[in-house]
Parts: sequence; C-alpha cells; structure tokens
Amino acid sequence: DQHFSQFYASPLTLNPALTGALEGKYRVSMIYRDQWRTSLDNPYQTFSAAADFRYRVRQYKKRYRDAVGVGVVFYNDKVNQINFSTNQIMASGAYHKALNPESDQFLSLGFQVGMVQRNINYDQLSFDDQFNGTDQFDDPTAEFFPENNFAFSDMQVGLHYSYAPRGKTAVFAGVAMHHILEPELSFYYRELPDDDKDERLSNTLYRKYSAHLGLQLPVSDKVQLAPRALIYSQGPHLTFNAGTNVRLLVNEISGTAIHIGGWARPVNNQDDAWELDALVAMLGIEHQNFLLGFSYDISPGQININNRNRNAFEISVAYLGEYEDETVLCPKF
Repeated sequence: DQHFSQFYASPLTLNPALTGALEGKYRVSMIYRDQWRTSLDNPYQTFSAAADFRYRVRQYKKRYRDAVGVGVVFYNDKVNQINFSTNQIMASGAYHKALNPESDQFLSLGFQVGMVQRNINYDQLSFDDQFNGTDQFDDPTAEFFPENNFAFSDMQVGLHYSYAPRGKTAVFAGVAMHHILEPELSFYYRELPDDDKDERLSNTLYRKYSAHLGLQLPVSDKVQLAPRALIYSQGPHLTFNAGTNVRLLVNEISGTAIHIGGWARPVNNQDDAWELDALVAMLGIEHQNFLLGFSYDISPGQININNRNRNAFEISVAYLGEYEDETVLCPKF
C-alpha cells in the first residue's frame, strides 16, 4: 500500500472513521509524496486528494453533539520507470457519537467502499528474448501480454476515539482494517472450459491492519506537544512510526502557528529483522483556515551507487471551511 509520513495530513487514507473528524464544516486536503528521486531517473510518486464534510445530527436533546461525516478520497500511486500506476476512488462515511454532554469525547465508526484500477504500459518493459546479441533489447518478444488494465472493488472500516477537553491533555486513538475482501491483483487469467469464464490467477492484496495513537499536551498558552505513533501490518510487512510534533502559537489573533516535528520509522524486513527505514523531519504552518506541511524522509540505509540514497519528501495542503475551534476530533498533521 501507499504510505505517508504525514499520516494525519491524509486522514481518509489513514482511517475511514476520521471522515468528518474536523474543527469545521468541511475540509479539502491534498498530499503529494516524491520518493527516491536521487536514486531513480523516474521516482515513485504518490498523490492523494480528499474532501469531507461534517454535519450535526439534530436531536431532541441537543446536549450531545453527535455528527455525521461524508466524503470522497482519491489517490494515484505511480512507478514511472515502467509506467505502472494504481488509481483508487472511495466514498467514505462515519458517525461520530458524543460520549458526554460537553461533547469533547467522541467514538467514531467509519466505512469506505470504492473502486481501484491498476494499469501498466508494456512498451516500457523488455525481456530476455528481445536481446539482439550485441547491445540492445530491440528484437520482437514471444511473451504473452494480458490486458494492461483492470479494476476491482475495495472496502475498509475503522474505529476512532477522541477526548479533547479545552486546555487539557487530549487523546486520539484509532484502529482500521483495509482491503477487507482481500481482492486479487494479478493481470493474468487462467483459461477454463468453454462453458466457464476465465479465472484470474491468484495474487492477493493482503488485508492491512493499522493502529494509531496521538496525544496533545499543553505546555503553556502558546506551546503544545503532540506525540504520536502508527503501526500497521500487511501480510509479511510490519511498519512502526513514532515521534512528536511541537506546536508554537505565533499570533493568536491571526490564528498563526508553526508545527515542528520528527519521527523514526523502523520496519520488519524480508529477513524478519528490524531495521530503521527512515528518520522524518516535518515543518507545518497553520494560518487561519489553511494548513501547509513539509516533511523529508532521511534513509540511513544508503544505496551505494554514486552516493545515491532513498530519501523522500512530502507536501500537504488543507483548507478547513467554516472553522470552529470548539470540537477537536483529529490532529492536524
């Protein structure tokens, strides 16, 4: 799966239960990840855009401010070297149940359903039988190419808890399961008897299980600490993110603040051993309804080819419509 270092800046890809979990009526967000640019002529690129809306549930007793969230999220993940891409669009919904009359404690349940398309350009590939015997792979190939794109449905579900009393320690915790039906990913089909349809060869997209935890600790009127952690498992892969942000209020009247953060991302590799995949540095700017974030992944494990490395950077942008600084349901970055 795609992953973002600024995982809270892409809430609808993190957890469906974060749909509509915002301090306002609606949110439009985008995030772009550029990976291994100094190692590859054409780097890996991932882009996601989302829009979600939060609606109050009109109850007879208005002490409990329940809310419903609806939204849509799109992402594109591209391996430019062979022009292989994955596109996904999901409709997302969540219910946010207030757990106390102050409405500063919520339990949210979310669900996503949508379509995924995978596409590859065979013109970018070469095979052994194309070698001309000297220096080029320009002979014809006898390889059989299946259809170069297909689509499948996908579903995810998530649960999230938030407790954010004004001026006190806030807690945000969630779990999610992605790819509930474990769809098949293979481009190839197996031929069956004439009276049966061809069957796609098995290449399962494993379910992904994730859990995330964030805290918001007020140090003073202008300084907050925001430690957070994310762990996710998908098939044989296991990744852990942990670190903290510091929010510095620059101007209370204009609503300007700066976020500075750093994390570490250890992973369980193919040899079933832990290694440090990246150290992440982040800078975020918050001004009124706008959020802008920059992060840079520094990989300690270098690819020793002309001193090239496996670094990556991300840019995130978000706009919160009809901002209300009353109910905090989700961290900003």
